[in-house]
Amino acid sequence: MAAQKKASAASEIKFAGLPAAIEDARVAAASTDDGPKEPSHYDELVARLKAVKDRFPPVYEQGFVGPYLATVEALGPAKFARVLASDPDRVSSAGLLFDLAQAILQHGEGYQKAPTRAYQELTSDLYDGFLSAEDRHGVKPPDRGVIPPLAKWGNPTSGPYTWPVDATASFGVKAGVVNLPPANATSGVVGWAALGHETAGHDILHADSGLQEELASAVRAKLKPLGHGLADYWADRIDETASDVMGLLNIGPSAGIGLIALFRGWSLAMGEPPVLRSEGPAGDVHPADIVRGYLAAELIALLTFSKRGAWSKAIARETDKDRKTIVLAGVTIAPALARKSAQIVAQTLALTKVAALEQHALADIQNWSDADEALVDGVREAFRTGGPLPAAPADRPLYAAHLVAAATVEAVTSGQGIPALQQRMIAELDALHDKNPSWGPLFVTHPGQLHRDFARAGR
Repeated sequence: MAAQKKASAASEIKFAGLPAAIEDARVAAASTDDGPKEPSHYDELVARLKAVKDRFPPVYEQGFVGPYLATVEALGPAKFARVLASDPDRVSSAGLLFDLAQAILQHGEGYQKAPTRAYQELTSDLYDGFLSAEDRHGVKPPDRGVIPPLAKWGNPTSGPYTWPVDATASFGVKAGVVNLPPANATSGVVGWAALGHETAGHDILHADSGLQEELASAVRAKLKPLGHGLADYWADRIDETASDVMGLLNIGPSAGIGLIALFRGWSLAMGEPPVLRSEGPAGDVHPADIVRGYLAAELIALLTFSKRGAWSKAIARETDKDRKTIVLAGVTIAPALARKSAQIVAQTLALTKVAALEQHALADIQNWSDADEALVDGVREAFRTGGPLPAAPADRPLYAAHLVAAATVEAVTSGQGIPALQQRMIAELDALHDKNPSWGPLFVTHPGQLHRDFARAGR
């Protein structure tokens, strides 16, 4: 019995660095850095777009920059001014217009060059991981948007967000745009893990016609026996809920603990206690923080890596620390029932085979394995010691997701030297970007498709 307890204690995941990671997230959230100024002068914007057009690889020049420039030129100064006047808060048409412009200009003009390239590499990796032929066996390409979103900085009060391809298509653009606050270029390392939610989540969900609707119907049916309005509560928030699931499938458990640290840091920046919120208002499209914590714990328990049990317990334990009376859309929910609903949602979204994916499940396309975990452990060691990155096996290359997962886990477990940790992560992501064929002179949509098929395994 004593030996079992000792083994259990040794396998337990502990978050000694979480307070430091939360403070780092608070610093980023409290920043007032807005990034580059709004390009609101029509003639100047057109001139700047033309000046950078040839600085993009063919896939983005033809699928993003060229169509956007053509749309802006077709608007002309008068209609351009009307768009700006119609959306003074920059939350709809004008907000999208400027975010598309900023994405192009920031890349083309070299704003925050290394962090921007690093950020784009993660965005491209997450998108490619779900859509490349290597991982998408037997599943057709998405109906919309096969080009990874273009990354940009800005709008710090909005935090991480994305304009999916069904929104950007109104400007003729064939890819989405994903946003991070400018402060995340130098602080708030756990915010990078949230990009799994945005890019592997929202952007993918909006690229496959009917996927969200099928997932929502499955969730509604599975939860109906629980009552208490839980079926409608979760299904009505399918975009955000499924995005959490897809982020975890792509970045592993770091996406779960990263989300908890991020939310606590945001609360601190707003002058609130650093806890997950237990109330989910009816008008909020996001599930309550507390059930998102439980969702992460339950989804991690379904992953294929061997430490999934320890990680699931650790995330659930952290979530329980913040739990108060749980109220979802005005209905008080018992803790056990809230946890049960999260378990059903995790199982349904990860494992249900849907027609939109040719009768495949999300977990069939992406998952987190022991090979992924081993790479993360090796990267963490390199980050701690300043040594070289580990050599990756031929069948499991080192991807951007591994670097971000390693930085996130190292931050929440050790809490030591987080600014230097983030700098190293960015430098390694930047170096990976140099090798990304999508950003080279060839028209390569998904690097994951560049692999050879052999007649037999070995000679």
